Amino acid sequence: SVTRPGALSQKTPVPEHPTRHDGDTGFRLRGPSSAPHSPATEPTPTDPYAAAPASARFWLHHLNPLAKIAAVLPAMALLVATRDLLTPAVFLVLSYLLVLSGARLTRRATALLLLGMPIGIAVLTVGFGVWVAPSQVAGTGVVLTIGAWTLHEGALIIGLATALRLGAILALALIGGLTTSGPDLVRAAVQQLRVPYRIGYTALAAYRFVPRFGYELSVIRAAHRVRGHGWGGRFGGRGPVARLVRGWGYVVPLLASGIRHAERVALSMDARAFGAHPTRTERHLVPWRTRDTVFAGAVVLASAVVFAATFPWQLP
Repeated sequence: SVTRPGALSQKTPVPEHPTRHDGDTGFRLRGPSSAPHSPATEPTPTDPYAAAPASARFWLHHLNPLAKIAAVLPAMALLVATRDLLTPAVFLVLSYLLVLSGARLTRRATALLLLGMPIGIAVLTVGFGVWVAPSQVAGTGVVLTIGAWTLHEGALIIGLATALRLGAILALALIGGLTTSGPDLVRAAVQQLRVPYRIGYTALAAYRFVPRFGYELSVIRAAHRVRGHGWGGRFGGRGPVARLVRGWGYVVPLLASGIRHAERVALSMDARAFGAHPTRTERHLVPWRTRDTVFAGAVVLASAVVFAATFPWQLP
């Protein structure tokens, strides 16, 4: 085709989109009024670095972290002094009911609850039973005899009571441990317990270092693998020694990366006048609601009822 002179200088008129005013900023925005905001410009009421918000079905995730700690702390303290089988077994079952009904469980957490906990209790039962003095349970039945050593039924009962007590304490701790993030716990401590923000947010910044170091370590490993570092020479290849040698080579670059990241965090906090004032404003609030009070009170009341019904302490 032949282009006529001056055709390149002619512009085809393009219809413009109607303009509208943004009620929040006052700027004139192009596009139809029904077009949604871009996700990049939407406000972020939640922590962008936190996990995806849990649905309403997982109700334990929507409670204040301090409420979950305050609810189980009295029972955990009193379980230390119990010696029977029934009391820790009841608390273990109740803890499982709360976790399975209100927590968002991963495959690892589910395996821990359904497989790891029973196996651990069984192993601890035998382990603690072996360490019981035979003279204390000499009047009970014999379960196993190996040479001069005898395992009595009473020893296994004592071991089971100890294992159930440890399992119940762990299960109560998992109510908050599986449903609470570290940043939310720090924010709740600063906002409700009046922990100095200089301590709380310093701990939060340190908590952020863990995933950062994990990412940096993966990058360093990939860079070493591409360059063949640690795979040649006398201690190269596979095996525990070669893995140890390669791991030692990650120390210096990971330390340098950590120092750079710590320096950037320190400069960022200093630029925001961190520590210059006695208080600071909060971007992410973790309020204490009525449901937190109800949950803590209900768990404490249920714990009191269980202890009163079983009464695992022997009075003179």
